[in-house]
This record gives sequence, structure tokens and C-alpha cells, in this order.
Amino acid sequence: MKRSGLGATLLLALVAPLMAHSSDNLVVYGYQCRKGLCQKVELSEQNFAEAISLPVCRLFCGSSIGTVWPKPTGAVRLDSLMRQVDISFIDFNFNGTIVRKEKLWKAAENRWMDLLDAKIPDRKILARGGYRMSVNINTPDDGAPAKLTLDTDESYVLDIDTDESGHVLANITANNFFGARNGLETLAQLIVYDDIRREVQVAANASISDAPVYKWRGLLLDTSRNYYSVKSIKRTLEGMALVKLNTFHWHITDSHSFPLEVSKRPELHKLGAYSQRQVYSRRDVAEVVEYGRVRGVRVMPEFDAPAHVGEGWQHKNMTACFNAQPWKDFCVEPPCGQLDPTVEDMYNVLEDIYETMFGQFDADVFHMGGDEVSTSCWNSSRTIQTWMKQQGWGLETADFMRLWGHFQTNALGRVDKVANGTNTPIILWTSGLTEEPFIDEYLNPERYIIQIWTTGADPKVKKILERGYKVIVSNYDALYLDCGGAGWVTDGNNWCSPYIGWQKVYDNSLRSIAGDYEHHVLGAEGAIWSEQIDEHTLDNRFWPRASALAERLWSDPVQGWRSAEARLLLHRERLVENGLAAEAMQPQWCLQNEHECPIDAYDAQAA
Repeated sequence: MKRSGLGATLLLALVAPLMAHSSDNLVVYGYQCRKGLCQKVELSEQNFAEAISLPVCRLFCGSSIGTVWPKPTGAVRLDSLMRQVDISFIDFNFNGTIVRKEKLWKAAENRWMDLLDAKIPDRKILARGGYRMSVNINTPDDGAPAKLTLDTDESYVLDIDTDESGHVLANITANNFFGARNGLETLAQLIVYDDIRREVQVAANASISDAPVYKWRGLLLDTSRNYYSVKSIKRTLEGMALVKLNTFHWHITDSHSFPLEVSKRPELHKLGAYSQRQVYSRRDVAEVVEYGRVRGVRVMPEFDAPAHVGEGWQHKNMTACFNAQPWKDFCVEPPCGQLDPTVEDMYNVLEDIYETMFGQFDADVFHMGGDEVSTSCWNSSRTIQTWMKQQGWGLETADFMRLWGHFQTNALGRVDKVANGTNTPIILWTSGLTEEPFIDEYLNPERYIIQIWTTGADPKVKKILERGYKVIVSNYDALYLDCGGAGWVTDGNNWCSPYIGWQKVYDNSLRSIAGDYEHHVLGAEGAIWSEQIDEHTLDNRFWPRASALAERLWSDPVQGWRSAEARLLLHRERLVENGLAAEAMQPQWCLQNEHECPIDAYDAQAA
């Protein structure tokens, strides 16, 4: 058995490993920990014994939390000692409760082994031998279903030690599958590939107690403007698992396309999808939902209404301003389209859509959209005008807000019908309906969660919070990750430019946005609206910026982005290692020469 640590003398000579492998696999550089920084050194016979690989050095040098991402919130003990792991002898041991959920746990185990496999660049040169490893999972025997909800405790405790027989023991204690899964994610980050000794190594002695600050930690993906394959959606879910994000907000339909199969209304996807190859079938949805569950991610659907509908609704006579021109008079982007709240049969169609979504996604929260309703669109319909006058209403803005309230009340009734009266929490976007006085007339704070998409400094946010509403933050000035492209309906740049760097995402403090009402904040979501993005550019728009969001939501760090930069550079390599085409942050030289790229790094250190 071999072991290595910072400064530990290894019973190895320099010449042996260099001669044992071809020049293609030659390692010329190693690292030494000096004054809390990993410094790159050219390997020689004199320094080889103390030189270590970059991942090992960065795990222990200058940080009490190593390279774990996101930063743990509880006590961390990480001794500077590594042990080689024999990857052929890794055992998973579960307590008695897990038998009932064997398929779920087996899938989590297989994924974890895949994470280890991804660390090894070439199995042909992997050093043999090492410690056997046992991963022990301990959760209560409560028989509860493995379903993530707003009340799920995602905390865990991870302990790593070695027993008398020479086994590395990794013990994870949690209250449920989701907490244990988070512990497994952290354990995987404490295992590295040492390219000097060609070994898989694990932190030999460690203890981490960890729990998220915010319960809602999400990403939104719009699959209507452009279609995304199931494979690309799974890749996003994999990235979310790597950083302990827990909610995939699936904005699955919009006015541009209706790609979801609704069994009772097949005309919606047949008329509304871009092609019949670009439809999410029942099987596709089930596959995505289960893939997310294994990775600790709830998949929550959104059916945005009464605006943002169009394709798929042809021939129903249930919409207003369908693909109207000039579009700028009726909606914020082409094609236009809104539901007509005065058509009673329209609510029957909604009920069938809701029934499909509740049946397939089994989410504990449902998103009803509700943004960017155009009163001019409704006012362009003689049918709607006539109905409103018959009610004794006028045709002023307040009257159309009343029409919107009528829609929301009736649509919510259909949600409750398919949800069997469970009073499922409902999310709505900030909009005209969430402003005074309409929010007080039509939206119950005990029932509705408001998703904020205005700027973080918008005074309307405080007005929502002080009324007691729970909120999810997606302020576009920090969390709209599609910003910064070219204009697509005009020249110049798109509406929310400039491009948002990971630093701004990281420093987007929810406490600062909410002020005295921070306890009403469930969490946040980063969003990709897909007018100018598809699956071919998806990864580098989300990653590693979504990782910056993940640490903000899991840890709510007091320190700003500079304290996380070196760790995120290494984490970005981990994303790439696991198949995500994450955007490059700096030249690779900066990764290998810690602290030498930030322009004021040494001034800050001296201060």
C-alpha cells in the first residue's frame, strides 16, 4: 500500500516512473505548497519526493475546504494525507431502508463510479494496487418516498478514515436519499487522479458537515424557442448534480412551439412542434424526470399562460392576436399569441395539459407562468371586447387586469382539480398582476410564490416581499444567462446585454436584494431563454456560471468572487472531465500558476 502527503517522502525514485512509460505520458512538472499557494516546479531527482500533482496540492494547500464546490456550510476537517485507492475494490453498503428503493440507489452508485472513471485519463498507465474502499450509506428507516420537496432535508455528514484492516472507510449519514446523494458528490470531489504517480487517491482523513442555505437552487431552460434533445437536457442535469443544484425549471412550451405530447390533445404537438422528431413524448419526459431524481434534481414544468401561447392552438378559436402583425403592437417578440379567457372550452384544454404535467412530472410545485400579458392584444379582439361589455366592464387597463384575474382564478381551479385538491404551491412571474393594487385582489400569498425577473434593485420586489409572498430570485441583471448576444429583431445587442460574467453571478446576494425580508426568499434560478441558443451552445452558456450560482445558493458566501476564483478554475476542469463543454475562464497557464493572473492579487495580499 502506498500513501502520500504534503512533504511526505515517497519510496520512489524519479527515474523509475519516467522510464516505465513512453515520452507521451511523461510528467515534467509537479507542485509544492509554499506560503499557502501551489507553485509549479520542474521535476528533478532532488525535488521529486516532495512534488505532488496539482489536484492533490490544491486539495490541501492554503484552504480549509480544499477544492470542494460548492463550499460546505458546516465544520470541515481535511488532513493533508492521501491514500491510493484500488478502484477494482470499492464496495457500497446500505442500511436496511434502502432495499425498498434499490433501483434508485443502484443508479446513484453507478453514476458515482462513472465520476471516478472520468478522472482517469488512461487506464493503461494506471498504477495497480492501493487501499480497498468501502462507501457506507446511513439513512433512517422511514419508508418515505424518494421525492424532493420544499421540505426535504438535504444535509449530510461525511467522514473518511481507515480501519485496522487497511480499508478506507467513507461514511455518509443523512436523513434521506437526497442528502446522502449530496454526500456522495462531495466524496467524489475528495478523490483525485495523481498524474505523477498515476494513482487514484482519496483524502485519507476528512470530516464534513454540510447543508444548503437555500432550498430552491435552480436552472431554467426554455425548450420552445429552440428545441433541445433529451441527451442535451440530461447533460444539463448532470452538471446540476455536480454542483448540488436541485431544480430544473422546464419552460417547455411558448408561442413559438408546443413540443410536449399531451395524450388527450395530440393536435397541440402535431400542429405546434417544429417537426415530429422534435417532440417530448411521455417516455422522454419520464426518462428526464428519473434521470434528474437520481441526481437530486426535481424537474418542474411550466405552462406559461395566458400569454406566450400560439403554435399548436390553431383552429381552436381560443386565442387572440395569433401571429399578429406588426408584432411589436401586440407582444414583446414574434410570434404573438394569448389565450382568450372568455372562451369556456379553453379551460378544458388547459385542464388536459395540467393533467399531463401533474401526472408525468409529479412535482411538488407548479409554475403557471403569467408574464408579459399584453392588454393591447386582448383589446384587439372584438369577441373579448363584447364579452367584457356584457359583464358591465369597460375597456381600460384595470378592466383587462380584471380579465386576467378572471383567467387566473379559473385556471387555478383546473390545476386544483387535476391535483386532487392538494393545494400545490403555484409560481408566477413578476408582471402587471403582481403589482399594486392587483396583487392584493387576485393573488393569495398563502398560495402563490413569485419569481422575480426584474432587476435586483427594483423597488417592486420589496412591495411583494412585505406582503408575505415567498419569492424565487431570477433578476435578469445577474441571472439571465442568455444576455450579451447580438440583437435578433434589430441590430446591435440583445435587450438585456451586456454578457454577465461569473463574478456577477457569484456576488448576486439574495440577502441584499431582499433586505429585512430575506427569510421569504426560497432561493434563485439562473435562466436561459433560447431565442439565440440551442443544444450546440447550451453548455458554455450555463457552465461554469451556473456553478457560481450553485455556491451562492448552497453556501451564501460572505467573501466575494475573488476568494473563489482559483477553486472555480479547477472546478471548471471537473465539469469538462464529466462531458460538459464549459466555457474557458482564463488561459490554462493561470490554472497552473495560482495567484499570478488577477491584476491586483499581490497588492491585495500585501494589504
